[in-house]
Amino acid sequence: MGLSVKVNKIVNGFSLDAEWTIGNELAVLFGCSGAGKSLTLQMIAGLLSPDRGFIHLNERTFFDGSTGRNLPPQERSCGYVFQDLALFPHMTIRENILYGAHGLSKADREQQAGTMLETFKITGLEDKYPSEISGGQKQRVALARALIRRPDALLLDEPFSALDNPLRAEMQHFLQEIRREFSIPLVFVTHDILEAYSMADKIIVYANGRVAQSGSPQEVFTNPASREVEQLVNTRERLLQSVESLPCMSKY
Repeated sequence: MGLSVKVNKIVNGFSLDAEWTIGNELAVLFGCSGAGKSLTLQMIAGLLSPDRGFIHLNERTFFDGSTGRNLPPQERSCGYVFQDLALFPHMTIRENILYGAHGLSKADREQQAGTMLETFKITGLEDKYPSEISGGQKQRVALARALIRRPDALLLDEPFSALDNPLRAEMQHFLQEIRREFSIPLVFVTHDILEAYSMADKIIVYANGRVAQSGSPQEVFTNPASREVEQLVNTRERLLQSVESLPCMSKY
């Protein structure tokens, strides 16, 4: 059980060749911008098709290049939170959350919307519009929309990158609470070294379209597998000191 990815893709001269497997854990895809992290996420979600390879989630095959199987996004049971959150400005908070509930009956949609409002601590905001709520509240709305159908995996593409540090720390802590509630594979894209270390069960380091190393944060930061990985994590001493000074960011 879990998420297994082996994908090859060439886009505008950039070559991606990535392979990794995770269980019901929070995996961080870490690396510089342009390394192929978001591209991988898009292929898992079905927004982009690999040239070759496979994508399996639990006992389902989303993509298999050898057989031609390629499920559309709506059949993949993946929640997706975009970097810009992609909330609809003309819809209320309730309507934004319900947008993620396609396929559920009307009664189930309303029940789940109420559950999401309570779970994500945004009850009372349902009739407001995105422009009327704070950045942290928008994050919670985007997460609620992504999880309203109880998906089998959650994909997050740098969702906290636009937040200031205190709010970012709060949302990182909240995400840890969510993963305990839903117990599904979470794949979180970032190029922030502190975010990667403090949040991940497993770090998958991307470099130039390849997986350069994967393992626990301690393994990757203490024993980088190559000079390339070492250059990416060469601030690990400063990082460890920062983590120790921020209890709310420490590993639970």
